Amino acid sequence: MNRLSLLLALIVGVLVGVGSTWWLIDRGHRDMPATAAAPTEKKVLYWYDPMVPAQHFDQPGKSPFMDMQLVPKYAGDAPEDAGTVRIEPRLVQNLGVRTALATRGAPTASVRATGTVTFDERGAVVVQARVAGIVEHLAVRAPLTTVTADQPLLTLIAPEWTAAQAEYLSLRAARSEGLDTVRAAARQRLLLLGMSEGQIRAVERLGRAEDRITIVAPRAGVVSELLVRDGASVAAGTPLLRINGLDTVWVNAAIPEAQIGRVAPGNAVTLDLPAFPGDSLAGTVETLLPDLDVTTRTQTARIVVPNPARRLVPGMFARVAITGRAGDAEVVRIPTEAVIATGARQVVIVDAGDGRFRAQEVRVGDESDGHTSVLEGLDDGDRVVLSGQFLIDSEASLAGTLARLDVPDTGASPATTAPPRYSAEGTVKRIDGNAWFVATDAIPALEMGAMTMTFVRPDTVPVDGLGVGQRVRFTFVRNANGDFEIATIAALPAGGTP
Repeated sequence: MNRLSLLLALIVGVLVGVGSTWWLIDRGHRDMPATAAAPTEKKVLYWYDPMVPAQHFDQPGKSPFMDMQLVPKYAGDAPEDAGTVRIEPRLVQNLGVRTALATRGAPTASVRATGTVTFDERGAVVVQARVAGIVEHLAVRAPLTTVTADQPLLTLIAPEWTAAQAEYLSLRAARSEGLDTVRAAARQRLLLLGMSEGQIRAVERLGRAEDRITIVAPRAGVVSELLVRDGASVAAGTPLLRINGLDTVWVNAAIPEAQIGRVAPGNAVTLDLPAFPGDSLAGTVETLLPDLDVTTRTQTARIVVPNPARRLVPGMFARVAITGRAGDAEVVRIPTEAVIATGARQVVIVDAGDGRFRAQEVRVGDESDGHTSVLEGLDDGDRVVLSGQFLIDSEASLAGTLARLDVPDTGASPATTAPPRYSAEGTVKRIDGNAWFVATDAIPALEMGAMTMTFVRPDTVPVDGLGVGQRVRFTFVRNANGDFEIATIAALPAGGTP
């Protein structure tokens, strides 16, 4: 009896609990505010076909243009600008996209080039024979020998010098009056024949003519050319040696043709030489040589560099950085790596925020120090993509957008410009002459799902034996008649895409 009573009590307790719970839930529903009874639905403005977005419909249904359902357009949806695509933030992060702000500033005419150290030819001296003679002895016997001022270079036997000395000594010893002018003329002749003041005074002191004359270095430097040897006969005016100084040197820098306009005489220059790592030397652009190398398309800038320690010698390699004055007008500048050269156009990918990107055509100016001036197309504060531009193009199907930008500006109307090209895959369902019915997979670039579409195949597009039931990969455009026209088509191997 006790067990039966316990069982009945348990059943009654369960029934009472279930009833109480049901009553509480029902009361909670009755007490809930009316605003929470149903979620707020977006208002549909109209329905449209993504392939013909300009045509609007008041009711949902099947598109009269394609084998697909119309898509609703809701109120409050942010309109997408032409050429703008949206990518999930997670995908953007996985692509490693880097961005930078476009900033406004005055560009500097900075040029980097390479150069070679050469002699300063303005300080070159050519030692030559003033009279005919014979080289008796060379004191400098090898080119590139360093010499000092007044250092003996060679001994020359010159009968004309001996005769001129004897004539001067005779006039100097004569006691007749009125010979002062003749004596002065005879002494001046010795100077013109190449004798120095010291040599003439030595002749006056000794009172006899010297049959050998020693020629000395007129300046300190390097014997860059040695043109005679012992025993050589020389005529009047024959070059004997060439001496170049090292107090200053030239650096001939090869300036690319596209950057010649940034270089002007007087520009300051900084040089780095591998021979002296860590040391920077200063110089000045003296002139741009009026000659362009047609092979390398470079023009030579002559840079004058002081060389008091004479460490720089001809043939040394130098890295040159030429800095001109800043431009008068401020322009928008972006990192050069953001610019995509498509051939006839320059394009940058602009980060519009919230995962939206757009391809923007720009007109660029000078490039220096890793930055490019943008003359048109960007504003100060725009954020441009530095890395991952081509991955964005691939992942977001921007090929159509970039293709639209890569149309020459001929002034033609939009209807006459090249249409964008789209890629798709699908299965050939039916072929009726030039009309091909293809069950396409989803086409993200057009925001279209899988459907059967009709395409026109021109006779100029080869089909390579394609038939009904085959999987194909193809590209298509919308032609002037508004039809989808196949541009290229090829069979896919069995089992999927290659």
